Amino acid sequence: MSLRQIASNSPEGSVAPGLHQEIIQGVGATYTLKAEESGSTCLFDSASGVVYTLPAPVVGMKFKFRVTVAVTSNAHKVITNAGTVFLLGGVIMGDVTVAQSGDYFEANGSTHVAISAGGSTTGGLLGEAYEVECISATQWVINGVCHGAGTLATPFATS
Repeated sequence: MSLRQIASNSPEGSVAPGLHQEIIQGVGATYTLKAEESGSTCLFDSASGVVYTLPAPVVGMKFKFRVTVAVTSNAHKVITNAGTVFLLGGVIMGDVTVAQSGDYFEANGSTHVAISAGGSTTGGLLGEAYEVECISATQWVINGVCHGAGTLATPFATS
């Protein structure tokens, strides 16, 4: 994978006119992201759930995820490409039905390979947003905000 430099390192910084992120949407039930789609925003836009599989890790790749349609069956899910590639970091989650509620759930970086939001206690409701960034050949860092309802539970999974 080759990268194009848009400016040299200077004290003035750089400007990239017209720079836009690709939006990935309408992919059906499952979609495997490609390395060249790094930097994209991926939409969870189906009530029956969408599963995005991350590409093979390349340090520096990033993806954003946004829930535009609350999941009502299955789950909105992001999963690594292999059982030896893990999520590290965490998300905060609030209960959309209870004021001043919330919890923090952590991906441990050694067993969690997916975030799976099932539409209630594990998130997956409208407006949810998180990002992943590859930091090594075996880890993606995740952070974001999830929206759940009921007794909140971790959205992180080992499969």
